[in-house]
Amino acid sequence: MQVMRFRWLSYCFVLFFSVAGIKAFGQDAIPNVVQVNGIIMTPDSQRVIPNVTVLVKSQNRGVISSHLGVFTIVCFKGDTLQFSEIGFRTREVVIPKNIKGEYYSLIEPMVQDTFYLPETIVRPLPTKKEFDYAFRHWSIPNDQYEIARRNTDRYTLRALAYTLPRNGSESQAMYQAQAARDAAYYGQMKPMNIFNPLAWADFFEAWKRGDFRNQQPY
Repeated sequence: MQVMRFRWLSYCFVLFFSVAGIKAFGQDAIPNVVQVNGIIMTPDSQRVIPNVTVLVKSQNRGVISSHLGVFTIVCFKGDTLQFSEIGFRTREVVIPKNIKGEYYSLIEPMVQDTFYLPETIVRPLPTKKEFDYAFRHWSIPNDQYEIARRNTDRYTLRALAYTLPRNGSESQAMYQAQAARDAAYYGQMKPMNIFNPLAWADFFEAWKRGDFRNQQPY
């Protein structure tokens, strides 16, 4: 009985100090953590800057701002945030240590800067023979404009209209139109244009004009 009581007291003792240690650790660590929310803009035109790299220098991690220039990152109070983007001056912001609460908001302005790229020299092909070979055999892919022009060509669209099958809405419309024509002559013979003299007259006139010569297949 005393052994069991000793074990229970030992378990309670260990559990008490474990909970006290976790609570003490949480009280010391949580107040130093802060979530920084902000937006990055230009100071003159108030234009948002997307795709800005936001780094925590002491922890070697970071985020990238959205297309609206908005970012959010979790860091410690006193950390330094570094903002960098091509075409803008790099900025560093120190998060204050005396922040009350777990959230901190800021509007970070970034000034445009002139940057220089290394020199690039564009040279033609070394010899005329190599240029002739490249001109005749190289396959240069089409750009987006050329692809769009070919896809919207009227002959291409006409060929697709004749060869592609109808979709669901077109088939339904065709079926309803055929049903409407059948209902109009329900219980009687449908008229046949082969016995229509006006249709024969139009046919002979078109034949004389040459409307049926050299027609395109589509």
